[in-house]
Amino acid sequence: MLRIEYAYWLIAAFLFYTAWRNARDRQLARATFWVLLGLLFVGGDAVLAQQKAGNALPSQIAGCMVIALALLAPRLRRQAHPETASASARLASAIRLGHKLFVPALLIPLVTLLVALMGEHLSIGGHALFAKPQMTLTGLALACVIAVFAAARVAQAPLHQGLSEGRRLLDAIGWAALLPLLLAALGEVFTQSGVGAAISALAQMILPEGNAFLCLLVFALGMVLFTVIMGNAFAAFPVMMAGIGLPLLVHRYGASPAILGSMGMLCGYCGTLLTPMAADYNLVPAALLELRNPYGVIRAQAWSAAGIFVATFLIMWALVFR
Repeated sequence: MLRIEYAYWLIAAFLFYTAWRNARDRQLARATFWVLLGLLFVGGDAVLAQQKAGNALPSQIAGCMVIALALLAPRLRRQAHPETASASARLASAIRLGHKLFVPALLIPLVTLLVALMGEHLSIGGHALFAKPQMTLTGLALACVIAVFAAARVAQAPLHQGLSEGRRLLDAIGWAALLPLLLAALGEVFTQSGVGAAISALAQMILPEGNAFLCLLVFALGMVLFTVIMGNAFAAFPVMMAGIGLPLLVHRYGASPAILGSMGMLCGYCGTLLTPMAADYNLVPAALLELRNPYGVIRAQAWSAAGIFVATFLIMWALVFR
């Protein structure tokens, strides 16, 4: 059975590989950073199991490792690694391959969707191939592995070249690669600290009774706003669902939780396109592409974000209360 734990171990293996390459280049701070992160990935389940058993020491050690990551992060300045091929060779390869370059990228959403829709029906010898919890994430991990092999086949390049390019990109991104994880955890911190309850009380005090449309609009705009503030829709989602989504839209007005959740997240993604807090999406690409304006990516995405939000909200309004 394929479980999400295997994906974490695979990520840890790649982080250890990146650390090893940095250690060979005498980049000890980078090597230590990726080793610590790899250990957290590979040992997370064991830490949680020990915590449930009443042993707090592994959790405390993991907390110290997180603090060490924060101390090492300022030393991970962007550093250019030598390219595996010259710019002219890469351009000639891109022209030769043409639209075939999109095949590996398109395989990722395609395989993920197939696993999400059909994974529970796949079995070998009477045993389910995918574990039901986090099936979509397991499918995403499998899709990425398949895409790596597909990229090697399409580009007619050795597989280890893909690992080297992945290491180069990871070093270029640096600590910003952790932002999605940290910001998703921030949403849970906000929820546990009572921000959702405060939003719920404020919304019930301000919003007129019986106006489901206005309540839905506030929820959608709140997803955008909190995503802009936090930098990630995953961080905004628990706060807005706890504050407005569940108590008002679902329980009071009978909204469909599945439609509200999925399309509410899409509203949040519109906020991701607009914020420098989503540094790994908006600021890092600008740095890698050496744009004159560090906010050039955000400016280019702004109208797309507005159009997607309007379309998403109208569709959500038409479907969520049916």
